[in-house]
Amino acid sequence: MADSKPDRDAAYALKTPEDSVALYREWAKTYDQDFAKANDYRNPQLIAEQFAKRCDVDMPVLDVGAGTGLVGEALTAHGLAPIDALDISHEMLVVADSKGCYRNIIQGDLTGQVDIPDSSYGGVISVGTFTHGHVGSEAIDELLRLARSGALFALGINAEVYKANGFAAKFASLKGRIDGFEIFETCGYGKQAEARLQQTRSSVALFRKR
Repeated sequence: MADSKPDRDAAYALKTPEDSVALYREWAKTYDQDFAKANDYRNPQLIAEQFAKRCDVDMPVLDVGAGTGLVGEALTAHGLAPIDALDISHEMLVVADSKGCYRNIIQGDLTGQVDIPDSSYGGVISVGTFTHGHVGSEAIDELLRLARSGALFALGINAEVYKANGFAAKFASLKGRIDGFEIFETCGYGKQAEARLQQTRSSVALFRKR
């Protein structure tokens, strides 16, 4: 892992939380310019827009896998606040904090329980966390724990893993715990991205905690 170049291929090859910490430590300072801007990465804006359209909920909002704060910037542009950032990488959170759009910066690992009280949030959004080599569907239970009744969720999930890694089955199993479930697909990369990135799709799950 220490020899991996910080790029999407290396991110998709991650195996453990420790791998994630090591990769994003190296990538944090260049991620926005070398990856997001260079590839016209639009999912943070696209998913934040859908969240904002439906956001008649009680604040605050938790940005899960906040990284360098791209989603926080997009939510702030829609006038949403306060927002807390949760990520496994201290270095990525340092960059996110520098943007001034978060109330709290929280380092935590979603493969276990994070140090946040039950029912803390009126909204939960995540972009880029539920994908190859990152966080699996089992973390959705932890996110539900953190949310209040009626909380709005917008979770971007790599379309290749949505069925293959149990996300579709997980949502089906949550009948009685969530309401208003809907799913739509986004293309998260613009025309300046390489062709294989332009073919990447995200399944975006929208719902509310009952």
